[in-house]
Order: sequence, then structure tokens, then C-alpha cells
Amino acid sequence: MIISKMVLPRRTFLRGAGVTLALPLLDAMVPALSALTKTAAAPVTRLGCIYIPNGVAMGRKINHWKPTAKGSGFDFTPCLQPFEPFRDQVVVTSGLSAAQAESMGDGNGDHTRGTAAWLNAVHPRRTEGADLLAGTTVDQVAAQHIGRDTPLPSLELGIEHTYEVGNCENGYSCVYRNVLAWRTPTAPLPTEPNPRVVFERLFGEGGTREQRLARMQKTGSILDSVTAEMADLQKTLGPGDRARVNDYFEATREVERRIERIESRIDEEELPALQRPVGIPGKFDEHCKLMFDLQCLAYQADITRVFTLLMGRESSQRAYPEIGVPQPHHGTSHHRDDPETLARYAKIIAYESQQVAYFLDKLRSTPDGDGNLLDNTILLYGAGLSNPNEHAHIDMPLVLLGGGSGRLEGNRHLAYPADTPMANLLMSMLEKTGISVERFGDSTGLLTDL
Repeated sequence: MIISKMVLPRRTFLRGAGVTLALPLLDAMVPALSALTKTAAAPVTRLGCIYIPNGVAMGRKINHWKPTAKGSGFDFTPCLQPFEPFRDQVVVTSGLSAAQAESMGDGNGDHTRGTAAWLNAVHPRRTEGADLLAGTTVDQVAAQHIGRDTPLPSLELGIEHTYEVGNCENGYSCVYRNVLAWRTPTAPLPTEPNPRVVFERLFGEGGTREQRLARMQKTGSILDSVTAEMADLQKTLGPGDRARVNDYFEATREVERRIERIESRIDEEELPALQRPVGIPGKFDEHCKLMFDLQCLAYQADITRVFTLLMGRESSQRAYPEIGVPQPHHGTSHHRDDPETLARYAKIIAYESQQVAYFLDKLRSTPDGDGNLLDNTILLYGAGLSNPNEHAHIDMPLVLLGGGSGRLEGNRHLAYPADTPMANLLMSMLEKTGISVERFGDSTGLLTDL
């Protein structure tokens, strides 16, 4: 550790006209010659949950998701291949069941229940009205604990629009498939797919709609108003901190530039008014990377420690011609155990995994305390269906990513007895984040080998 010229509080902000820029963890925030773990600046464990729609490329005989080998010698299947460079921070689980997403007498609705029960292990009430009822999700339990001291308790991000309202599947409200996070059993938190809105939420200071629009449309960066304060701060920092602050500032500015480029392109494109709001990229990978870059900045500056990302809504009809799959996502998921269709669907899932791998690389390359952000993060990645052709909620496709501040050992495929509740994994994630609960959803206990 470098002893810097001054000591800064962990919550240090640069403020300008309509802008608040939180700083990342710096050496100057760590009291000289003290143990990092004993200070307020000690790295904390972050939590994130990333959901992909319509299940994965699993069939009765062909499985492009689940590794065949158990333990540390497992193979990276086509769907999980993008995670191989991160093997030491990958835990694949199998055998877990999402029983609360089953029908339980409510008839069809597996897509909707798959999303609604994914992070709370609670059977949702079948309704298309305002009397929604599900369960508090694992991210919001975490936000109540590790999110109390951050500007934003959590972020709820999305990649697809959530325009649909009313009945989306057999009497289930569209809300159930439009959101991942539930603050309480009756309070779903809407997802935000627009990078500009997220950027403003992270770094803007609100104001009226007209004031926000003026900031978005003015020439130059909204960060310009903190440049002078940044220069003054740099004079007081050691060389390592100066480089770290400069990298963070430039990364923030680059994300802003990319948003502006997207907005300028959209102005020139001829699109139906409701097809895509201004600020939302037209390309799937571009959209994902921008949202992940924003989340990385939010982690880095400790603006929030908890997030969810809905990579797609259930029954999504998105096509992927850029990877040679012009067929829609949902239609391809109903593979009928056809090897060619399963292989095509595996390409879609691998493409989604590639976006998450991009995020892992960003986290791994971002310093945090004595390690990096990936070292101090736990990410859950997976779907609310396993074999989509059967709308199955058994043998759930789930992967844990990250080091969990040393609490999560990677390079493992953990196979559990059939019908072990997925809620046991959710409760174990909380435990790895330093949060102890007696029960979660339909849990029966912790996964002690995790």
C-alpha cells in the first residue's frame, strides 16, 4: 500500500452542476499502515443476478449446458464455453429444482412463473390485476443489508422493453415477467433498459424533466462541471491514486460518449415510434456491454452493491442474425429434441454467456482493495426453465461466478440430489455475502459444500 498525502473518507464525491461523481476505492481512503479489513474502506462483497429467458439448450438426450463431469475436472459445454477463461471463479450447479414455479393447480404459465419465482422461491398469485403477490427476492434481502450505506440500495437493469401490460400468459399479469426484483411480496421493482436513464441515475442529480433533458442535449460532457474539482483533488493524491482516479474518470466519460453516439444514430434511423426509445442500442451485444459497463462503474464507485439484469423477457421473439440465427428466441427454444435446432439454440445461449463473460473481464480488470471487483463479487447466472421444450423447472441451469471475497471456491461442478430446492442456493448466496437468514422461500437448508 502506498501512503498518500492525505486521507479521504470512503464516501467522497465530486459535485458540479447537476452532477455527483462518487470516487472508487483509493489508497487515500485506507488509513496508513492499518489492516484494510479493519477500516471502513475495506472491500465489500457485491451481489448480482443475471437472467436469460426461455430456458437453455437442454434436451432429453442432448444437453449443451450441463457438464458431464463433476468436481474440478468438469468440461465447459458449448453454452458455458465463454466462461472457461474464468474457471477458477466458476461454480456450475445441477440438480436443483424450482418447485414453486410449477403449476400447483394454476394451469399453464411456466414462462411467467419461471421469472416470478426465480429469485424468491415463492409461487406467484395467478392474477392479471393489481393484486400481485410473489415474494421478496434474494437481491432485495441483500440490498436491505449491504445496500444500506450506498447511494442506491440496488439497480434493476434490463435489455428488452417492458411495454406489455395486462394478461401475458394464462391469466398471469405481464408484470411477473417484466421484472426480476421484488422489494416486498407486493412491490415489484421495474427494470430499466435505457442506458441514458441509468447513467443519469448514477451520476446526475435529478431535477425536473426539462433540466435533465437540457443536460442530455447540451454540448460537451456532463462531467465537465467537475473537471476543476478533479484537478484540485489530483494534486493531493499519490501517483497510484492519481492513475486510478484518471482511469475511472475516463471510463465514465467513455460510457457517456458511447451513449451519445447511440442517441445520434437513432435520430437518423427510421424506426416505429414504440419500437425502441431514444438511447437504447439497436444491437444486442452493444446494449449488453453498455449496461455492464455502467454496472461496473456503479460497483467501482460503491454507488450500489446489488443489481439484477433481465437479459430478455420470457417468450422473447428476439432474433440473432448477427450470429447466424435469424429464427426467434422463443420459437428456437422449443427444439423438439431436434439436434440441429438444439445446436442453433446453443449458439443463442453461448452468445448470451459471451456478454456476461465481457462483464467478468471488466470486473477482473478493475482494482478493488488488494484484489479486483470480480474477487469481491458473487453473480448468479441462469434461467427460469431448464429444458424449454418441456417447460421444465427441474435440474435448473445455474452458475455462480466470482470470488465472493474469498468465500466462494471456483473450478467446480456441484451436482445435487434431484429436487434439492433452488432456494437452498439462494440462501447460501446470502450466507456467502455475510447475511444469515433462517429460511428463504421453500429452502430446506444451506448447501454446505458451496
